[in-house]
Amino acid sequence: MRLDKTRGGKKAWARFNAKVLDFLQSLCFIGPSFFGVLVFFIAPFGVVIFYAFVKSAMKPEFVGFQNFKNLFANTAFRIAAKNTLTFSAVAMPLAVILALILALLLESRIPGKSQFRTFFLSPMMVPVASVVLVWQVLFSYNGVLNLGTAVFGMEKLDWLRSDHAQLVVITLYLWKTLGYNMILFMSALANIPKELLEVADVEGASEWYKFFSIKLRYLSPTVLFVAILSLISSFKVFREVYLLSGDYPYETLYTLQHFMNNTFNSLDFQKLSSAAVVMAVVMVIIIAALFKIENVFGKDVEG
Repeated sequence: MRLDKTRGGKKAWARFNAKVLDFLQSLCFIGPSFFGVLVFFIAPFGVVIFYAFVKSAMKPEFVGFQNFKNLFANTAFRIAAKNTLTFSAVAMPLAVILALILALLLESRIPGKSQFRTFFLSPMMVPVASVVLVWQVLFSYNGVLNLGTAVFGMEKLDWLRSDHAQLVVITLYLWKTLGYNMILFMSALANIPKELLEVADVEGASEWYKFFSIKLRYLSPTVLFVAILSLISSFKVFREVYLLSGDYPYETLYTLQHFMNNTFNSLDFQKLSSAAVVMAVVMVIIIAALFKIENVFGKDVEG
């Protein structure tokens, strides 16, 4: 009996040592990445949170939520927040829905599929500066679009300094992101079990039923992933807008990134940190809501 206990203890100790060794090996592989994230992302954001709750960098006196109150009282911040939320609310769903439609078109038998795919993937290979140059040629006051509309007797319009400016940027955003999203959806469509679709065909199911009851349910994780990528991309459209119209664009193009960039130039770290925290919290809430929706919608498929 004592010998069995000794052997059992040695086996348990050996299993424990194996787990510790496996953990240390995993730590060696993931350690550099974790250290990089800790030093370059987590620690700096911790400093940003600290600045959001103190009076100034030179006087680290805790002031509670006063910096956030001052931020929401700022007219420029309210305009920037409204424009950013409006842009994301329009651009992100369009980027998901249009990419899914394009993927479904390419899944069917249509002529010129290769050329069609190349057309939507080409923006991924074009530098941002070149894209902006093309858009300036198209939408400037003396641009191609105004020359075309002048043929029909329409007046010229400075598109980037009008109420249509955000529509121009949404078009640019979609042109840049649709190709990548489309490829993700095409890959997900290829992984849907063919047996289910064949059974649906035998049962006489319509194309609408197959899409909503089979395809869309299996696509729900990809829809979530594409939606998150599109959301992040919509917040990063500042580069294009900045190159198109500078630090202070037309009001409808003034985004949170413009506000934060201009605030950084004025060295107002408290306002800048508060805006960064608010932006991070809003993005976390939106992404958490997307995860919840996907979990409810795709639960039966995952099970």
